[in-house]
Amino acid sequence: MAQFSQRMVTEVVQQFWAAMARGEFITDAAAEAGTHRMMGTRWLRAEGGVRPRRGRDLKGRCLSFAEREEIAVARAGGESMRSIARRLGRSPSTISRELTRNAGATGGYRATTAHALAYERASRPKPAKLVTNVELRRKVEEDLRRRYSPEQIVGRLRRQFPDDLRDAGVCRDDLPVLICPVARRVATRSDAVSTDRAGAAATVPPARPAQESDPGHDQHHRASRTGR
Repeated sequence: MAQFSQRMVTEVVQQFWAAMARGEFITDAAAEAGTHRMMGTRWLRAEGGVRPRRGRDLKGRCLSFAEREEIAVARAGGESMRSIARRLGRSPSTISRELTRNAGATGGYRATTAHALAYERASRPKPAKLVTNVELRRKVEEDLRRRYSPEQIVGRLRRQFPDDLRDAGVCRDDLPVLICPVARRVATRSDAVSTDRAGAAATVPPARPAQESDPGHDQHHRASRTGR
């Protein structure tokens, strides 16, 4: 059975991604979502730095975690499905279907279990292309090294990878979120190279200046070494 985690609560997670898309630091974006920096870092890693499409523009079609919590409390208190539906502004068939499809193994209804089951059922069968497309991420790294802006990078990607970006649903606002972990990796790698070069320059003795060849001098030097 699926295990519940905060990453499944899209109405919370999307606040974090929206803040990241505005250019906020991970700590500030996590605070806006009511969590801490470590959790925000986990969300970034789990999605490969790409903002998930799920829950970005909820239209009320799917039940939220807060609604499932209300359903669980109401059912535990003996409230009828019609009464719950009326209070939540949902149809009775929606509440009935929710209680039938997302009940636990013992038949009881818990918000966390129901939300995990619904999340797993709606999950895509494969990860987003921007997470697995090595060539696409390599292009982003190259453009970052060239100091291109996010607008320039996404414009280049749209020309070079039109099908991949269309399938992945990437837009200009998403690109800063995509390139955040890539940019940090590129910067760290560049700093390491610079440090290595600086260390090598400090330890390697400077080359002696080249001298013009003097046949007489060379002959005298060879003779002195052989004892002649």
